[in-house]
Order: sequence, then structure tokens, then C-alpha cells
Amino acid sequence: MKVLVIGGGAREHALCRSLSLDPDVTALHCAPGNAGIAEVAEVHPVDQLDGDAVSALARRLGADLVVVGPEAPLVAGVADAVRAAGIPCFGPSEQAAQLEGSKAFAKDVMAGANVPTARSYVCTTPEEIDEALDAFGAPYVVKDDGLAAGKGVVVTDDLAAAREHALACDRVVIEEFLDGPEVSLFAITDGVTVLPLQPAQDFKRALDGDEGPNTGGMGAYSPLPWADPKLVDEVMDSVLQPTVDELRRRGTPFAGLLYAGLAITSRGVRVIEFNARFGDPETQVVLARLKTPLAGVLLNAANGTLADQAPLNWSGDAAVTVVVASHNYPGTPRTGDPIEGLDEVAAQDAPHAYVLHAGTKRDGDAVVSAGGRVLSVTASGTDLAQARERAYAAVGRIRLDGSQHRTDIALKAAGE
Repeated sequence: MKVLVIGGGAREHALCRSLSLDPDVTALHCAPGNAGIAEVAEVHPVDQLDGDAVSALARRLGADLVVVGPEAPLVAGVADAVRAAGIPCFGPSEQAAQLEGSKAFAKDVMAGANVPTARSYVCTTPEEIDEALDAFGAPYVVKDDGLAAGKGVVVTDDLAAAREHALACDRVVIEEFLDGPEVSLFAITDGVTVLPLQPAQDFKRALDGDEGPNTGGMGAYSPLPWADPKLVDEVMDSVLQPTVDELRRRGTPFAGLLYAGLAITSRGVRVIEFNARFGDPETQVVLARLKTPLAGVLLNAANGTLADQAPLNWSGDAAVTVVVASHNYPGTPRTGDPIEGLDEVAAQDAPHAYVLHAGTKRDGDAVVSAGGRVLSVTASGTDLAQARERAYAAVGRIRLDGSQHRTDIALKAAGE
């Protein structure tokens, strides 16, 4: 099978790494890729938001499967263009991807499917914003209706800050605050059959102790030793299957990766948000634990034959990923700094720990930073404590001027 992955972050590096280990994958391509992905796949330049350009590249490469990683190409309809060219594609249609592209659309689908979520108001005027903020009170949860690369949500006790964020959005969803720990649960679906993966937890705040601004994610771990063993079954029954069924009923079937961001509240599981693609950095730890070869599962989802898929095989090991971010992230990041120590990690920490590239590029012989989140250092171990130890040992070998990372990823869950 020849596979083309679209994207160039650590999520796509994790996907490419898993696909490169799949004996059924005879050729692996990625566009546009990054410096790390280039070590496991052939990379190609492409405008990933241009469906015609992506489908032309897939045809030229003779791809048997295209996997679209990021949300922006999905919301732009790239998966539709690939399918129109007669090539199987893992990723929802433009219409179905509105589940992530519009918070208001997602709320409407959840209402139709009786999926438990926070009460909310969709606001477009200052008057509506003030009414909604007043109705819910602090802490205020304010979400830009559109795509914002994981940074469109503000949760704050400061009314002025909440109002400022809301007024900066064309359309905004203001909702009640959900207490309790958060869980990310991915499911692969062909629009009918839903196949859940193992749950993970990510860390959105920039600084230790969940302080600082929201980011795209500073680390993640799996499994969740504190979670109810029946959690996946419960979320399948109350959230994932009803959502897939509702989208099919509406004539916009969702085939691809359905990501449910959940709050385990005192009143039960509630959906915080849906995403239409693999989450980053949770993908890094979930795929580290998946033993079933990946390509066939994704192809079954793309072809509508997921019901034929054998049960997934999971490692009993734990996995932890720590994001190394550039100076000033999540503000405007500093880029172009050389990254050193990658060879040392490969020599001393493999196979238990490895580096997945996010915002990197090659500059002559050097690898340099090229984005806010630069690397995802991922490790596995017999338990979270060992996985943590291995991940942070590898992080310690990496040298990137001005870089930052959290030191408490999975700390509490590991019982340390």
C-alpha cells in the first residue's frame, strides 16, 4: 500500500512513524512534512489547503490511501477533492468537518443526538455576549466559533478579559464551566461503525501546575489509571455512536477520526468539544501504545469496511509525551534556532524514547526551529512513572536556546 499523509506537525510525524512500521506500507509520502518526517517518509511541497493540488499529488504518487492530519485542510474540503479523484481518503468531508469548524454546528448536532454537553449561548452582538456572561457567571468559558488552532478558547474569572475575547470573535459560543478532569477519546469511524481508541489526557496550559495561557497542548499521557474502566464503553454509548448516527441521519456522514474532548464532571461525562482529526499531542501517546498495524485500520475507515476490522491490539505499557516549545510560545514564537542533541536521544534512549518533530526544518546540515511547538519527546514504560522518567531523560539531552517545557506532565497520574 502506498500512503500519503497531509500535514507537517508532530501528529503527522507520529502517524508517519506508525505507518512506516506497518509491513503493508510499501511507500510512504508526506506533504509538506518536516525535518523529522523526512527520515521516515518522502516529503513533497504542497499547499495543504488546496484540494486540487493534494489530489494531483496523490494521483502522481499512485497513492492507495491519503490521510489528512490537520483540521484546516479538512474544513477546506481537501478530503472531498481526494475522494472525487477516486482515491480512498481518511478524513471527514467539508460538511462533516464543521463538527470542529463551527462550535455552534457541533452544539446543534449534540442537541439532535442527545449528547451530554455544557449549556451554551451562541452570540453575535455585544448585548448577547453580556447577557450570556451574566447568565453563567465565573469562571467564564468563551469559545471562538471557528477554527483557532487550539487557541480560540478563553477560560477566566476575569469578566473584562472574557468580554474582550468574545468581542474579538465574529461569532462566539459562551457556555457553562464544566468541573472535573478532562479526557481525550479518539474514535475511528467509517460513518456507521465506530472503533474507539485508548483514552489520553493532555495539558493545555503553558506552565507547570496548569498555570499560564492556553496552548495547542504541552504534553499528554495514556493510559489513565484514575479513570473508570467502563469510561470508553460509556462514551461510546452516550457520545460517539449517537453523534455518528446523527450526522448520517442529517445526510453528512462523518468518516475519519472523531475526537471527543470530555469533562468527567460531578454530574457525569460531558462533551467539551469535538475535533475532526487526531489530537496533538495525544496522538503521540495513543499511537505509541497501538500494536495493530495502522494502515489497514485507516483504509477500512476510508472504504466503509470498518465492521470487518479485527479488534485493536494494545500494549499494556504506558506512554508520555513532553512538548518542547520555542521561546515566547504561545505568543509569537522565535524561530531559526538550531536544535542539538537529537542524535544523542536516538543513540542513547531508543527504542523506549524518541523525538517527533513539529515545528522544525532543515537548514543545511542543521535542524532548526520553525514554529511554536518544536518537538514532542515521547517515551513508553511499564508504568507512567517509568515512561515519565524516560521522556524527561530524553528531553534533558535536547538543546534549543530559549526553549520551554512543562516538568509535570503525568506527574499526578503517576502517583509521584
